[in-house]
Amino acid sequence: MKVVLCIGDVCIPEKCPVVDVQDDKVIIGEKDNICTLTIEQFNILKEKIKNGEI
Repeated sequence: MKVVLCIGDVCIPEKCPVVDVQDDKVIIGEKDNICTLTIEQFNILKEKIKNGEI
């Protein structure tokens, strides 16, 4: 699943951050500024967000 995070009514795909959930990893970011997490790391990140820790 790939989600593009646009702000407002304007979406320029190459400038909007993306969350790309793949079978074995999750890629978060835009163009040359990306972070690659394992599924386990992504699940930890999701829980911390849900719990209000970050």
